[in-house]
Amino acid sequence: MPTADGEPINFDRLWNYQKPDETEQRFREILPGAPPGTPYHVELLTQIARTQSLQRKFDEAHAILDETAGLLTPEMRRPRMRYLLERGRTFNSSNQKEKAIPLFTEAWEIGREISEDNLAIDAAHMVAIAGTPEEAMEWNIRALDLAETTGDTVARNWCGSLYNNIGWTYHGSGQFAEALDIFTRALEWREAHGSPGPIRIAKWCVARTLRSLGRIDEALAIQRELLKDVEATGEPDGFIFEELGECLLLLGHADEARPHFARAHEMLSKDAWVASDEPARIERLKTLSGSGRV
Repeated sequence: MPTADGEPINFDRLWNYQKPDETEQRFREILPGAPPGTPYHVELLTQIARTQSLQRKFDEAHAILDETAGLLTPEMRRPRMRYLLERGRTFNSSNQKEKAIPLFTEAWEIGREISEDNLAIDAAHMVAIAGTPEEAMEWNIRALDLAETTGDTVARNWCGSLYNNIGWTYHGSGQFAEALDIFTRALEWREAHGSPGPIRIAKWCVARTLRSLGRIDEALAIQRELLKDVEATGEPDGFIFEELGECLLLLGHADEARPHFARAHEMLSKDAWVASDEPARIERLKTLSGSGRV
C-alpha cells in the first residue's frame, strides 16, 4: 500500500512495542498492498512475526517465518537479516537461546558486509541478550562501538539502549559502581535526546543501582520524583511502585511500603512477561503487600 507520493509505507514507523497486538493489526492492514515476493513484502512478514512473538504466540510466529523463508532469494540480504533476527528473537523469547545465537551472529555478519549498521547493531545486542554475561559484555561493547562511530543517524539512536544494557550486565555481575557510571551516561544521553519515557526509565535504573549500593535515601528520592511524574501523566508504573516498596522496607517503614507493594503486585502480575519469567517475584510482592502469607 503506497503513500500519497507513491512510496511504500515505512512500516518501521508504525511500531508500538508496548502494544504488539495493535501493531500487528496495522501491519496486516498494509500487507495486501505489498507486492508478493518483493523484499518489502518479505520484510513486512518478518515484522508481523515479531508482533506475534511479543504476544507470546510463538507457534504463529514460527509459521509466518516458515512462509518468509520460502520467499527469500540469494540477493535478498537485508530481508534475510530481518528473517534471521525475528527467527532468533522467537527462539530466544521461548527460552531456546542455543538456537537463537547462531541466527543473530549470522545477521551481524551480513549487516557488516552490506553496511546495514542499524540491523547489525540490533543483531549484536540480541547476541548479548541471549548469551552468557561474558558474551553480553563483549557483544554490547561491539554494538556500542559501531553505534558511536556509524554515519547512520538511525543506528546512532541505539546508544541509549546499549548504555542501558551494559549497565545491567555490570549490575548482574555485582559491579554496582560500574553500573551506576554507565546508567548515568545513559541518563545524560536520554536527556540530550529529550524523550520523556526513556528518560524516566534511565532515572529508574540510576535509582535501582543506588539501592544496590546501599544509598537508599537517594534511591527513594528519585523513585518519589518518578511517582509524581507518572501520576501527572496518568501512566502508572508497577516497577516504580515496587522500588518504592523496596526502599521503604530497607529503611524500616514496612507499613508505608505495603500499599506500594500492593500496587506493584496488581500491575506486574498482569504483565505477561514478568508473570511468566519471574513468578517468585510476583509471589514476593503479594506477600509483602499483606495479601500473601509470610
